[in-house]
Amino acid sequence: MATREVKQPTAQHPITITPTEGRVRVRINGQLVADTRAALGLQEANYPAVHYIPVTDVDPKVLSRSRSRSYCPYKGDAGYYDVTVGNMAVEDAIWTYEKPYPAVAAIAGHVAFYPNKADITVDPT
Repeated sequence: MATREVKQPTAQHPITITPTEGRVRVRINGQLVADTRAALGLQEANYPAVHYIPVTDVDPKVLSRSRSRSYCPYKGDAGYYDVTVGNMAVEDAIWTYEKPYPAVAAIAGHVAFYPNKADITVDPT
């Protein structure tokens, strides 16, 4: 098996993780599936910021593990969840790094929703 390249954040490819100010809510097909005041904002290089939500703040009844997997040389191995609301299933709506690399260890136990598959709002109060 080939070894995977592991990269560290640098000035050319910075990664910062900070608490998200306020309340983050996620809806899929109009149904509230996550609600938290403990989200973490991950800003990576020039990519849009991503809100990582504690998995404990996601409705467990809507989650089912996906078989999908991916790899990020900065964060590690990612797993995915499908989200089912009513009779509608959204495949791979969520990704998570269960054992992230040390540079991003804060996102362990958190999940992120794809913005094209969920309605993510941040209320600053």
